[in-house]
Amino acid sequence: MARPPVHGSVIVPDWHETVEGKEYLACILRKNRRREFGLLERPVLPPSVAIDTASYKIFVSGKSGVGKTALVAKLAGQEVPVVHHETTGIQTTVVFWPAKLKASDRVVMFRFEFWDCGESALKKFDHMLPACKENADAFLFLFSFTDRASFEDLPGQLTRVASEAPGVVKMVIGSKFDQYMHTDVPERDLTAFRQTWQLPLLRVKSVPGRRLADGRTLDGRAGLVDVAHVLNGLAEQLWHQDQVAAGLLPSSPENAPG
Repeated sequence: MARPPVHGSVIVPDWHETVEGKEYLACILRKNRRREFGLLERPVLPPSVAIDTASYKIFVSGKSGVGKTALVAKLAGQEVPVVHHETTGIQTTVVFWPAKLKASDRVVMFRFEFWDCGESALKKFDHMLPACKENADAFLFLFSFTDRASFEDLPGQLTRVASEAPGVVKMVIGSKFDQYMHTDVPERDLTAFRQTWQLPLLRVKSVPGRRLADGRTLDGRAGLVDVAHVLNGLAEQLWHQDQVAAGLLPSSPENAPG
């Protein structure tokens, strides 16, 4: 697999905060609330706007209780479950995210199809893991900052899920970062992990999303800002991997022209 690109080298990081970016984000919002999309649905853009769509399947892996379902809900702008319930079977969620490519100044609509499966179901039914991994473009490996065992389980997860998929993008996400004062995973361990595995490692909070003036409805635009670093990170890694696979980029920085 290609070496992960440097953050901000493929996708313009804060483009979603610009006037142009907000115009594109409007197609995945409705009255400041996030729109939900089914498997066959897509955002509606003005006829004058020509934009390509890049679709990817992403399998979310991690121990039970680390926040896989909560992460996907947060990325999709949905309510995060307050009480943990084991996901039964496979749950798929579609998230659209427009982003601007740094090299070409072109906007691409990224379509992420997240596959989430409960740990018990994966252990009980042999066909579940192969189904989640089949034709996957990326694996997200989750651990919780409040669960040391989930962090120590990462090497096993990486071996079990990704050992036979060298061309698939791999990213690690630490959940419940807002509880970092009570962390079971100190910074020195994260540094050692990154040096060993050479994988992107992002952090997300588990606090409830901000609300609109009615006090009940999730603020869709504020929610997008909270998860933009994850969506941009995914878009960056996946687009870069596609360019390497197509022979348009070298597989590692040292092979690039000066």
